[in-house]
Amino acid sequence: MTTPYPQVLRQTDYDSSNQRGSMNARSVARRHKMDSSVWDERFHLSKSLDSSRKWFARQVAQQLQRGGRFRDPFLKSDDSTIGPELCARGRRYDWLRPHEIVNDPQFVADGISRFDVKQGEIGNCWFLAAVASLSMYRELLQQVIPFGQTLNTNGPQSNSSFTYCGMFWFRFWRFGDWVDVVIDDLLPTRNRQLVFMHSADRREFWSALLEKAYVKLIGTYDAMRGGNTTEAMEDFTGGLTEVMDLGEKAPKKLFSIMECAKARASLMATSIDAAENELEGRGPMGLITGHAYSITDVRRVTSRSGPVELVRLRNPWGNEEEWVGPWSDQSREWKNIPQDERRRIGLTFDNDGEFWMSFSDFIRYFSRVEFCHLGPESVVVGQSMIHATPSRRWEMTKEEGEWVRFATAGGCRNYSDTFHKNPQFRVQVIDPDETDDENMGTLIVGLMQTGRRETHQELHTIGYAIYRASLA
Repeated sequence: MTTPYPQVLRQTDYDSSNQRGSMNARSVARRHKMDSSVWDERFHLSKSLDSSRKWFARQVAQQLQRGGRFRDPFLKSDDSTIGPELCARGRRYDWLRPHEIVNDPQFVADGISRFDVKQGEIGNCWFLAAVASLSMYRELLQQVIPFGQTLNTNGPQSNSSFTYCGMFWFRFWRFGDWVDVVIDDLLPTRNRQLVFMHSADRREFWSALLEKAYVKLIGTYDAMRGGNTTEAMEDFTGGLTEVMDLGEKAPKKLFSIMECAKARASLMATSIDAAENELEGRGPMGLITGHAYSITDVRRVTSRSGPVELVRLRNPWGNEEEWVGPWSDQSREWKNIPQDERRRIGLTFDNDGEFWMSFSDFIRYFSRVEFCHLGPESVVVGQSMIHATPSRRWEMTKEEGEWVRFATAGGCRNYSDTFHKNPQFRVQVIDPDETDDENMGTLIVGLMQTGRRETHQELHTIGYAIYRASLA
């Protein structure tokens, strides 16, 4: 039996002064859960960032009263947290706290940026690509990585709200609810080096701790291997994801769609399809197959020969493995771009995994583009973001349901006698889009399945059909 969560996003004008004016169905549906502050013994159900901050402050105070460094009773520092497949390789893991790894550890050193995250020994580039995208948006970032945490053992500092006690706090959106996840800071190492996700600066530990918190959510580091960037994007924002094929299947107005997504602060990522034996293998022109990339910008630039559509991407490996074709670092095409235009788009040439390429090459070499659109569950984005404040937002409605054998499991449309028994939901789109001349409104529908990654099970093949219905 599978529990589907149909979600619907509709485009609307956004007025920040009336953010709480309309209660969406998702908030109403979960209200009965809020009476209990504990979601499973391992997690805490979050009403808001402020209420969770007070809750975590109490957890820190209790640990300080108990004395010693916090040890998570629900996520053990042993091979059971690593997972059987990674342990089967015969590698040993030493669990150390940051102070046992470097002399002057920092939770955050010199701010959080998309260049911080580097992939470790597991194939979770899908997760890192989402983290890199998230790091570009301060308001979204602090919903997941609440500010004010520290590794300084000399008491609270001017930039910290909590005293260090070996306890750290992160938040994820899971199937309709924001969940607080608390972990200790014991991390898997080898030769005093972090072996999984880590920051480029050895003193910085926010990224390794974020990954560990997500591991607590899904069970093991093993469970992090392989996935879609959209999965992590949803868990970071509460938004709804959309996937579009590239190549010959790419929509004609895709670049404009990506520009609109950027203007609305939608997170974006992309990847190249690959066979099982070609995952994270060498592809054409310096690209990596079976690998996720963050999309960090889309721009129309003016060259001496006319306007050019460009896309900026980042490889989560964070090294010299970059695109080497036209518009790559130091390529001759940049000589046709005036210096002021280069400064406007923030052009740099570093071996940091980030690069530009033409939009035509992007749709030629990559397989799909993934979007995460921000709905009411996502924090309001403001001027501190890299991009402009979005003038339009999405409304979201969530319906919960399930397919039960002999009751609501009607099968696909091949089963005409029972298809009508499937769960049905009516949606009315009233306002047309203002971004085109068509008298139609945009609607995005998505389905989510619970518990599949945690139990190492494949997703069920599920779907939906949309029909025009009479208002009578």
